Amino acid sequence: MNNPTYTTPKPNKIKIIYALIVVLIAWFALVVQFTISIQAHEAKGNSLAFALIQLVSFFTILTNLLAAKSLTIQLIAPGSYWGRFFSKPSVQTAITVYMAIVGLVYWAVLRNTWKPQRWFKVADELLHTVDPLLFIIYWLAFVPKNSLVYKYVLNWLWYPLIYLIYILIRGAIYHRYPYYFVDVDIMGYGRVLIHSFALMLLFIGVGALFIWIGHLILKLAKTT
Repeated sequence: MNNPTYTTPKPNKIKIIYALIVVLIAWFALVVQFTISIQAHEAKGNSLAFALIQLVSFFTILTNLLAAKSLTIQLIAPGSYWGRFFSKPSVQTAITVYMAIVGLVYWAVLRNTWKPQRWFKVADELLHTVDPLLFIIYWLAFVPKNSLVYKYVLNWLWYPLIYLIYILIRGAIYHRYPYYFVDVDIMGYGRVLIHSFALMLLFIGVGALFIWIGHLILKLAKTT
């Protein structure tokens, strides 16, 4: 994911305005989700710490936090270490891939597993549909693609792999899993490992697709 030769380009006004809109929507969605979820947990007698730990055990929450944080830092401190890091095309593309996976898995596997109401539905739609689309549009319009190479795809697997290890260790201790397809108590380790392998293939496939799209955009730009 590292690209030491990359230098941060000067942002244009349209990019800044769009990024600001995306950041505001992303943080709004996260604030709504945290607020209503914490209230729901406390109503059941759970502690604030328990509620927070539950929330950050979801890939959706962690990935939206990562995406919102990355774009926020690029806006407020572009010249800082983290501002330069998050502005790298390989890093921005990786985060966009993660956000795309959030939307894909939700619509393909999770959408029909529950029926959120009122503010839960608002947060649900923003985090799983609106935010991923906004970040994909940002990537298509503003992220340079000339430095993207296919070898990055395997580097981008560190994030889902660490997440998988975390939820399996946590689940083994507390018998709580964020998603049914990685619930060892229900599925057993064999099926969970199969599901996990399939998800890793999905990450690889989506990552390769984004790089292919990036190369296609560059090719089309050269012919126009």
